[in-house]
Amino acid sequence: MPLFDHFHPPLYPHHHWESFHSNWATRIADGIAALLPSDYQVEEHTHAGVGFEIDVATYQGPLSLEEIAAVGPALATLVAPAYAPPVPDHTIPAAFPDTFEVRVFNTTAGLTLVGVIELVSPSNKDRPAERLAFATKCASYLAQGVSLIVMDVVTNRRANLHNEIMRLMEAAQDLDFAGDVNLYAAAYRPARRGEQEEIDLWKRTLTLGATLPTLPLRLTGDLFVPVDFEAAYQEACRRRRLLA
Repeated sequence: MPLFDHFHPPLYPHHHWESFHSNWATRIADGIAALLPSDYQVEEHTHAGVGFEIDVATYQGPLSLEEIAAVGPALATLVAPAYAPPVPDHTIPAAFPDTFEVRVFNTTAGLTLVGVIELVSPSNKDRPAERLAFATKCASYLAQGVSLIVMDVVTNRRANLHNEIMRLMEAAQDLDFAGDVNLYAAAYRPARRGEQEEIDLWKRTLTLGATLPTLPLRLTGDLFVPVDFEAAYQEACRRRRLLA
């Protein structure tokens, strides 16, 4: 089926792209889960906008009268002292990128992140600071040996984040997409071969009205799973009633 434009009429704003991206991430995760060995798991993770707050809370509910009686009169409640941090020395501008991604974990020794699929949002392609933040996140995954796929179907921003990643990693410019390519997908596989550290790269140019590719996601060593973006996209479109 053809790739739709989710960022302009007639789909947008009647169908919000945030909802579709979230749904698409779930369908991608479902497709990968069916292929994973038993010692792997996959989870979708979506977040739009800034939300960096950690809630510290206890999960012990209030004691009942029976529990108070059982503890006895020696029961005491300690209140943690309040702490006010000093005034910061400096405050600097920052950009926290939207996240629409699928994460694959190896569960053999706890949860070890081995693969990430990033669905690009308009915010990721907007200002230079956002583009740098997204590219830095992706380069950080690769530096940790985490395999990565970037899928960009955003039509209301003209930027190529793969090229931004390549510049950040000081890669050769012949690895870039052409300057007029704004819709694309790329898969990256970090590898150590002997003493050489390398990243294998698969690049695909996307076109509205065309089908989406299947790309490889490395789990470990030479163990890969195929990520069928077209099948997941079709299922997401069916779920959102975008198909006749």
